[in-house]
Amino acid sequence: MGLTFKLLFSSHSPPSPFLTIPQLSNAAADEPITDLESGTDIQLRENSIDMDNAIPPEPSDFEKQDSRKGDKAEKCDIFSGKWIPNPSGPAYTSTSCPFIEEPQNCLKNGRPDTGYLYWKWKPHGCTLPPFDAKKFLRAMRNKTWALIGDSILRNHAQSLVCLLSRVEQAVEVNHDDNYKSRKWHFRSHNFTLSLIWSPFLVKADIFEDDNGVSKSETQLYLDVLNSKWTSAYHTFDYVVISAGQWFLKTAIYWENNKVIGCHYCPGKNLTELGYDNAYGRVLQMVFSFVANSTHKPLVLYRTWAPDHFENGEWWSGGSCKKTGPYRNGEYGGKDLDHVMYRVELDEFERARNGTEGSRRLKLLDTYPLSLLRPDGHSGPYRQFHPFDNNKNAKVQNDCLHWCLPGPIDYWNDLILEIVMN
Repeated sequence: MGLTFKLLFSSHSPPSPFLTIPQLSNAAADEPITDLESGTDIQLRENSIDMDNAIPPEPSDFEKQDSRKGDKAEKCDIFSGKWIPNPSGPAYTSTSCPFIEEPQNCLKNGRPDTGYLYWKWKPHGCTLPPFDAKKFLRAMRNKTWALIGDSILRNHAQSLVCLLSRVEQAVEVNHDDNYKSRKWHFRSHNFTLSLIWSPFLVKADIFEDDNGVSKSETQLYLDVLNSKWTSAYHTFDYVVISAGQWFLKTAIYWENNKVIGCHYCPGKNLTELGYDNAYGRVLQMVFSFVANSTHKPLVLYRTWAPDHFENGEWWSGGSCKKTGPYRNGEYGGKDLDHVMYRVELDEFERARNGTEGSRRLKLLDTYPLSLLRPDGHSGPYRQFHPFDNNKNAKVQNDCLHWCLPGPIDYWNDLILEIVMN
């Protein structure tokens, strides 16, 4: 079944013994944070990072330079801008693209409002051309792309396949048993797009079923990259990598075949290392692998994907009812967003300043534009017509993944601009 994930808990269900309690290095705060994949209300502990000072970081100068082109570069950062009305609407529909998975097919599932479809991203100081599927496929003839990461990246892969299929229908040539890893081929262009499921990017023993139920803590090997993607890395011409959400889960951390600590493991008598610490270590290793590999594809690291739960979290009745974008400055994100985004920017900058081999590593900074779109998530319409029988029904909301079509389509506009320039 090709679902991104399923939810175990309703709003009145008891918590699982293996829920994640996000804890920063050396601690936590007392503000509730969501376990984004298992759907559980959780809290950071006390004596954490100073969350009052965890402000959203600004992209550094070298990140901005990566997105610039020509003499106009000094005035244009494609990651900084605002959402403006787009009367022409989306490039495809929920009926014209057969590759949309059910939880993201919001219109088919009965979402009544359509205003969220009529906005486009406008960078400050320049115009971002809309995604040109013909141009992309012509440029990518005989090339291979890989998207490596978690369910958000799978959401993104669906968007890209839908856009490209307006020019040539994709043919799915391979998938795993759960449709988490998939491969599509565009025959007339001999272009291959692979989606590789690797939510931690490193080796992980995961004891979680398709419903998100964990029987035991994840065993995470912080010094061993996942061979599922590294073994095929030499075949890719372009790579998009992202991760993050799964690091909030309960996990036992290993290095050199020894347990070195954990994230939220009460009663285990292990050192709490913090999920941000583990995430930073993994990114260091991923970026080092990219820099030192003899094979040099263009690698884009996509930044943190924020959720927009309000009035609760995943399992406690949280929802996302807004029907339009935020204005700049209206919403700054959650403390958790700031922490994880900062980890990414810090490790990316360290990698880019490290070796010449990292020059093929680029930042795909989707965080700023995604943060402004609380209206673009599936919400209750991750399931088919949830209010048909009872308009007041209590249903699970998905305020993390994105409706298709929807704001996530504009991530591909950014990709085209980076790759072509």
